[in-house]
Amino acid sequence: MAEWLGLLPAFPLAGFLALVLTGGRLPRRIAGVIGVGSVALSFLLALIVASSYLTGAAEPVTVTLWTWMSAGAFAPGFSFYLDGLSVVMILIITGVGFLIHLYSTGFMADDPGFARFFSYMNLFVASMLILVLADNLVLLYLGWEGVGLCSYLLIGFWYDNPANGAAARKAFVVTRVGDTSMAIGLFLLFSELGTLDIQQVLSVAGAEWEIGSGVAVAAAALLLGGAVGKSAQLPLQTWLPDAMAGPTPISALIHAATMVTAGVYLIARTHVLFELAPSVQLLVAFVGLLTLLMAGFTALMQRDIKRILAYSTISQIGYMFLALGVGAWSAAIFHLMTHAFFKALLFLAAGTVILSLHHEHDIFRMGGMRKRLPLAFWSFVIGSAALTALPFTSGFYSKDEILLAALAQPDYGMLLWLGGVLGAFLTALYSFRLVFVAFFGPMHFIQEADDAHHGPVREITGIPMALPLVVLALLSLVGGFIPVPVDAVFASATEHAEAHPSVLLHGIMIAIPIIGVLISWLLYGERQGAASQRQRFATMPGAGFLQRLWVNGWYMDALYDALLVKPFVAIARLNRHDLVDQGVTFSSFLAQVGNRLLVLTQTGNLRWYGVSMVAGLVVVLAIGAWL
Repeated sequence: MAEWLGLLPAFPLAGFLALVLTGGRLPRRIAGVIGVGSVALSFLLALIVASSYLTGAAEPVTVTLWTWMSAGAFAPGFSFYLDGLSVVMILIITGVGFLIHLYSTGFMADDPGFARFFSYMNLFVASMLILVLADNLVLLYLGWEGVGLCSYLLIGFWYDNPANGAAARKAFVVTRVGDTSMAIGLFLLFSELGTLDIQQVLSVAGAEWEIGSGVAVAAAALLLGGAVGKSAQLPLQTWLPDAMAGPTPISALIHAATMVTAGVYLIARTHVLFELAPSVQLLVAFVGLLTLLMAGFTALMQRDIKRILAYSTISQIGYMFLALGVGAWSAAIFHLMTHAFFKALLFLAAGTVILSLHHEHDIFRMGGMRKRLPLAFWSFVIGSAALTALPFTSGFYSKDEILLAALAQPDYGMLLWLGGVLGAFLTALYSFRLVFVAFFGPMHFIQEADDAHHGPVREITGIPMALPLVVLALLSLVGGFIPVPVDAVFASATEHAEAHPSVLLHGIMIAIPIIGVLISWLLYGERQGAASQRQRFATMPGAGFLQRLWVNGWYMDALYDALLVKPFVAIARLNRHDLVDQGVTFSSFLAQVGNRLLVLTQTGNLRWYGVSMVAGLVVVLAIGAWL
């Protein structure tokens, strides 16, 4: 079955071509069948390939379709590599991607860009499959740039709104910073190792480079630069909240199954390079820790339902980076899988709320929706419970592994563990703040909708939208029991120490999220005195400053505007007419003047021409005599 690997990205790529080449002229039903069906075929094939791989010898398989390019010793192939890690990734991408595509047929049913939307979505899935199946870093980089292109197209899908175009450009430019770092890292690897085949790179580097050598540190640091850009980690996390400008299914696809997991996959796939650079690997852990805490605090102050979920994604990817940084490779991939389930569930449920409330995003203009929107409500309860890592949900098992691995880190274990536990507390606060504000209390939106003559608020769901919510809710509950067959991939990795926490520490890990939910209920639940409790906190010393700090995302955008954007714009304005162009413009001016002077000599008078010839001859003879 491994020889069928090439068909995995081929199906959605064919769907993309069919939808693009027909220019939106297909009936919507046919366009939807092509868009959803192509990903469904990839998912079925992924199931067949995965089952064949897992029930067989489970040895890595390489399938070369053709040689992509050849220049001396450099001859990367269009080759796919299948092992436990790529098996997990293709199942997540195609499985969750299929559910999101199916949901989109209902969410985008009335959009005039229906076919264009599915063409971009298909290309997105195809690019991500190429990325995770690539046998060499050149092909991986092709998929890497493909998902970057698709994110630009999808974030700015509703391009008639200038703000959406600005958000798309921001995502494109910020991630290009990381992509440039990664490209330089690939040049360094090839110049030092003579190959970009991933398995050869890992084996040769492990044999030739010493632990902590300068070249190992440089290569790992450059790859880390690419990872933080795609996975929205410090300091390149600012693009992701603005990416909410795209349709909600896009947010689900970017956050759950594709783009933001690419950085986690890159580090996991090249884990040998990071083990050869312990300082960079420790930096990965602290980047993840700082990111998850900053994003958690920021999410506490957001009002937009999608931005809250966006910051939660940044925070949860931070947990994955924390796991990678302490050498818990399998735990990172395990959390990547469970996060795909509950984050896709939350975004799709948010899409149902937004669509049912006539595109309202502000949670403080909702309220009391649990009876009007029961499916969305229970989806949010289950998804938030898994996100919070409440016991017996999928998120509980994966986050528990990460915290235990962090605790076992020999130098900074307790610090990393405390930061991770604090992040779990913040997650509980902002997750259930959203649930209690949007679904409990008075029905703010009902009266406003009636006054604005929007019509009655009702849950907009059909089978295409309801079925993905039900399936994802089930996976969010039981996903923690799904085995992740990646241990063999990291068998040669340095084993992180096993943590054996006391009953007290383990109890704290379980109790902290529950306490966060209870505090959230006290502050935002349907009870008397909740508003006064919030007001009391708001009037505490320093509360106003912290609120402004967190609402504005720690002023990271303002910092980049001051340091980079405004100086660049100022220089562009000063150089509006481009000083370099002035030289070119002056040369064209001289040519025009010379042309006009020559035109004056063309009078049509033979006597003038004769005199000119004689005068010219005299001048030439005089010059010859002088020399």
